Amino acid sequence: MLAQNNDDSLIHIIIKKQIALNAQKQTYSGYRIQLYFGPQREKAYELRTEFIKLMTHYGAYVIYHQPNFKLRVGDFRTRLEAQKALLEIQSYYPSAFIVRDDIKIITDD
Repeated sequence: MLAQNNDDSLIHIIIKKQIALNAQKQTYSGYRIQLYFGPQREKAYELRTEFIKLMTHYGAYVIYHQPNFKLRVGDFRTRLEAQKALLEIQSYYPSAFIVRDDIKIITDD
């Protein structure tokens, strides 16, 4: 019976560690809308500035994956949320499309 108690204690320790790791996690699997993909850094940042002026309620992120830059906007938990935003965004950026991405966790704090 002693082995069972030790196993239970170990399980509780592992669960507590996993809870702590999850609390530290700053991203969540979700969706963003991609507006630009290409090698021109200046263009990516110009589009970001333009987008932020047009739509202040979405975050805008320039990501570099050698040799290209990507401009992605929004932090959408579901594809449906991203689809609704895409309809609004495509009136300004017709070639915009939805991509899976790690998004910022938005808390109500």
